[in-house]
Amino acid sequence: MKPEIIDTKDIYKGKVFDIFESIIKEGEHVYKREIVFHKGSCVIVPVFDDKTVGLVKQYRHAAGKYLLEIPAGTLNLHEDPQIGAARELEEEIGVKAAKIEKLTEFYVSPGFLTEKMFVYLATEFTESKQNLDEDEILTIEKLSFPEIFRMIKANEFEDAKTMLSLILAGARFGFYFE
Repeated sequence: MKPEIIDTKDIYKGKVFDIFESIIKEGEHVYKREIVFHKGSCVIVPVFDDKTVGLVKQYRHAAGKYLLEIPAGTLNLHEDPQIGAARELEEEIGVKAAKIEKLTEFYVSPGFLTEKMFVYLATEFTESKQNLDEDEILTIEKLSFPEIFRMIKANEFEDAKTMLSLILAGARFGFYFE
């Protein structure tokens, strides 16, 4: 039997996420949970004809440092994740993909966060133009899968979505993380 939500109240309304608190009854147990509501996000692994991957390096204030990541972004409310992925690819890398294929989807941290990430592989590009948001200050780097896997093993990547997505995408091209 599914737990019963007895009450929910808003705690915070923000630009990127909201926070609410729920009182939940599960059997004889009653407890509270603070939940961060996030609209979801899309991430995309752009693999070029030479089998290099387009990555972005940007400052992540929560981590307090620059991180090398795959392109990603928050979805608009009710936005199709594949459309969001195509939008983020063009915004951050400056290319349009003829092929976009879903690799997986997952909850980021389901103990307190509703965010679900949708991961895509993009190939067959035509040049376009970057269209960065005002607060997006990034550089683009292209790396091969062997170099990426070496960097993952050396703890040079610190972003989980990026590592998982690169390992899944690499396997599509015959590169396996060992």
